[in-house]
Amino acid sequence: MSSSKKERFIKIAENRTNTIINTLRLLGNCSNKNNYEYTEEQVKQIFNAIDAELKTTKMKFERKETKFKLKG
Repeated sequence: MSSSKKERFIKIAENRTNTIINTLRLLGNCSNKNNYEYTEEQVKQIFNAIDAELKTTKMKFERKETKFKLKG
């Protein structure tokens, strides 16, 4: 990987990670029961969706290229 690709990755990854962290903090503000009313089921749905997307994204980074090979 060339230096410019590394630098571009670092810049973009840091910005996007910080955006996600800030957005999660904003979501956390919705937990204030003085301002919002919600059910445990709604909270479960929110975090199930976040967990599923996080798992999918993490798998993209962990994916190893494999080649198809017939047995026999």
